[in-house]
Amino acid sequence: MSTEESGLVKIALVSCGSEYAGVQPEFDEAAAKVKAKFIFPEVDVASIDTIGRDFGLEVASGDLRLMMARAKAVVEGTTNADGVFITTCFRCAEGAIVRNEVRRYIHRHSNIPVISYSFTESTTAGTLLTRLEALTTIVRRRHLLTREVQHGLTAGIDSGSTTTKAVVMKDNKIIGKGWVPTTKVIESAEEAYSIALKEAGVSREEVQAMGTTGYGRFLIGNHFNAQLIQEEITVNSKGAVYLADRQKGPATVIDIGGMDNKAISVEDGIPGMFTMGGICAGASGRFFEMISKRLGVDITELGALAVKGMHENVSMNSYCIVFGIQSLVNSLAKGSTPEDVAAAACYSVVEQIYEQQLQEVDVKEPLILVGGSSLIEGVPKALGKLLKIDVLVPENSHLIGAVGAALLASGFVEE
Repeated sequence: MSTEESGLVKIALVSCGSEYAGVQPEFDEAAAKVKAKFIFPEVDVASIDTIGRDFGLEVASGDLRLMMARAKAVVEGTTNADGVFITTCFRCAEGAIVRNEVRRYIHRHSNIPVISYSFTESTTAGTLLTRLEALTTIVRRRHLLTREVQHGLTAGIDSGSTTTKAVVMKDNKIIGKGWVPTTKVIESAEEAYSIALKEAGVSREEVQAMGTTGYGRFLIGNHFNAQLIQEEITVNSKGAVYLADRQKGPATVIDIGGMDNKAISVEDGIPGMFTMGGICAGASGRFFEMISKRLGVDITELGALAVKGMHENVSMNSYCIVFGIQSLVNSLAKGSTPEDVAAAACYSVVEQIYEQQLQEVDVKEPLILVGGSSLIEGVPKALGKLLKIDVLVPENSHLIGAVGAALLASGFVEE
């Protein structure tokens, strides 16, 4: 039975034994909320002992060998799946190695969308919801995600954790923009949208379709009767490649938001594999806000300081937002310059993204950096230096969610 017939997206669970770790009920609850179900790929038991040869990786754990055998079953079509969820325990170093090899194996040998995740004993359905929503969106709305040109008069609102962005687009051009801090979700959305409408010179009644995304997408989507309410992974990546004019071929999108970050591997505008941070705010815009406050500068001035500094001159002994800031404060007390501290802050964030998120996706050029933190000049500089590749920051890089929502919403406008 197909996905359309059953109404449920079938997600192959390729794990080291999450079903025995006490978190499986949380997995199942999250899947149910997005009208999906987990399936366990069937394997030939005899193949488990020799599966390491197929991956060029021999592991001691029988559970991890089973995980690799399940991945092979998905690739060979023994198990019919719409998407794959690869997960291992957060504390298992060997599991992290296998998780990455399995991810690469599936992505290399199939076109099935993949998400990679490390669970803990406290993993909840809420933690998984956006990730599974994105996976099911790629399956259900692939035709919509192929849209490359906006037409008609549409609007997009991105209700983020720290800022709310709105755009109005007409015939593939942005004609109005609004960007305000997020306080009360609906009030902030109303304010940003009103600013964008005023700049565009159009009324609400003239707008033919609206899309919403971000943390407050459901609340504001219902408030505005939006035609499209969609998670930020697919919407932001679509907005990123659209603004960067890289909708054809491979691309990697790094989105540094106010409270989390995302790394997304994209092919022809559609995410193929992705991961989402959020365990620690030390790799988010919140970290930059706190550093700016400590340095006595506006966050818009932090980038100019960072490009003049040398991160090597400052010692960072923790990625934690609390202890990381303490390290930088100690450096100031020892005589480090504000420029060096700002540069160290930028390098700390991109290094954490590299060591966590970028290990979970295949990085392919162009590397597109977006989100509010992309406007801090020291961030693309630090990322390019770390990865030794050019980093592309498109115009309006902070508006990717709103732009992606407006672009995709135009699929609901009758041509």
